[in-house]
Amino acid sequence: MLNRLETYDDAVPRSAARAEELGPLTLFVREGDGWPYYARPALGYAGEVSVDEVDRVRARQRELGVPEAFEWVAETTPGLRAAVEKSGLVVHEHPLMVLEGEGEGEGEGKAVAVPEGVTVRIVGADDPALESAAAAPYAAFGATPSATAAADLAARIEAGLTRLAAALDASGTALCAGQHQPVGAVSEVVGVGTLPAARRRGLGLAVTAALVADARAQGVETVFLTATDETVARLYGRLGFRTIGTALIAEPAA
Repeated sequence: MLNRLETYDDAVPRSAARAEELGPLTLFVREGDGWPYYARPALGYAGEVSVDEVDRVRARQRELGVPEAFEWVAETTPGLRAAVEKSGLVVHEHPLMVLEGEGEGEGEGKAVAVPEGVTVRIVGADDPALESAAAAPYAAFGATPSATAAADLAARIEAGLTRLAAALDASGTALCAGQHQPVGAVSEVVGVGTLPAARRRGLGLAVTAALVADARAQGVETVFLTATDETVARLYGRLGFRTIGTALIAEPAA
């Protein structure tokens, strides 16, 4: 299963980024606007990584003006963490979770109650709710979307690269939104964010449940996500997700 996710993690950024191979590491550099990417182990590489090799990637990231960020799975590339920490980056651990029944097209998740006056549904490329659904996760994480965020997301939806779900209020404005990004039989749930004023109402779980149902309807066999921490992981456990590993994210100290 971890190998399957590794193949996915190498493939999914390539639809919006160029890949620079730097020894045992691959640096993904976004083409156009949107969330910046990161460096990760080259596909299939599980050996040691030196501090010099990490420093080389960080120097290239600074040259390009992109964040000095690395993402990988602890169990798949155990030799990377020590080098990253010796290079001066801080490593954060996050539960890596897969929906039960993975690889079999089973495990539909569990039903989630939706607050009165809220509708949770898939949002299409020409949907009136697209603009607010594109902006909601940015607001949730304290960021500002680019001027082309909605148009870029619409293009990805039309290309079949992204599926978008949102929790909408009575006016059709998104209170929470998130995506899953299918590549073959695997898809990751990403970017689920709720507006600060709408939190603690279960909207994030409801949107995630809608994304799971859509992924299964699209024929996806393996649905996975990365939880913020163990508390959030327990919430996702209510939908049928279970922890199979540890996702690591490294960045400079605040």
